[in-house]
Amino acid sequence: MQQFTIKDVENLLGIKAHTLRIWELRYPFFAPKRKESKHRFYDNEDLKILLQVAFLYHLGWKISRIAALEPEERLAAVGAIEPNRNTYPHFVLQLMACSIDFDEGGFSEIIERLSEEIGFERTILEVCFPFLQRVGLLWVTNRIVPAQEHFSSYLIQNKIISEIEKTPLPKHPPEVLLFTPKGEFHEMPLLFLHYMLRKWGWSVLFLGKNITFDVLDSFKENKEIKYLFLHLLTNLTQLDPEVYLEQLVRHFPDKKIIASGRAIQGLQRSFVNVIRLLSDDEIRRFIESGPAAEEPQ
Repeated sequence: MQQFTIKDVENLLGIKAHTLRIWELRYPFFAPKRKESKHRFYDNEDLKILLQVAFLYHLGWKISRIAALEPEERLAAVGAIEPNRNTYPHFVLQLMACSIDFDEGGFSEIIERLSEEIGFERTILEVCFPFLQRVGLLWVTNRIVPAQEHFSSYLIQNKIISEIEKTPLPKHPPEVLLFTPKGEFHEMPLLFLHYMLRKWGWSVLFLGKNITFDVLDSFKENKEIKYLFLHLLTNLTQLDPEVYLEQLVRHFPDKKIIASGRAIQGLQRSFVNVIRLLSDDEIRRFIESGPAAEEPQ
């Protein structure tokens, strides 16, 4: 059983600590627990209740109305909310509740429901990725165990892979190498890029994460490969993106270099044959333009 501070809960739910203290005094959601130091703490069960309360509260329900619900009624009310652009952030809270409890069935059911009602792409971009960002925040502050982060990431990753497998396999040889450079271990965004590329008719050779330069070099003479598509988020090895792009341009003069991800957004230099995609919209526009896309930087 984990322990969360009132500050953790405030950051997670978007509800001020002062408001949480008032709720504890006025409404019987749960009895506050305290450490020997007298500081409040919340356990897993408390957090699951508060996630449900926050879901309804942020949608405009009065706290007195929420407090009047029996636990089963509160859960049913949460389940009855229709997904739309205004409610996407609240489904993040639902996924959080499932991950805390390792509820695979509930987690998958939420993603399936959202995929049916708002589409798979929007589900990943508007709900799953924001959820993973929030889980990551709790993980790095030691408020959530690594097993919960791995549990939820694994389920989302499997959903993306399943959707990739549903897309038609192009009949022509791969034209795009998709990878992250050495030292970049985030594979989830890369998998989603693979899905998007396949959906829009690109033929992709998925190399995956943490790819060294010598692996790329083995494709230098491959005339079918026209694009090297790299995604760089965290840059844990302190790789200089500008130096890396310059190396790629010089080493692969006959190929287009496509670069996306947070770590390449601050680049000052421009490069011949490099297409920088600096936002989700730019990535989508490039991919949807099809394999004939030839937009210089």
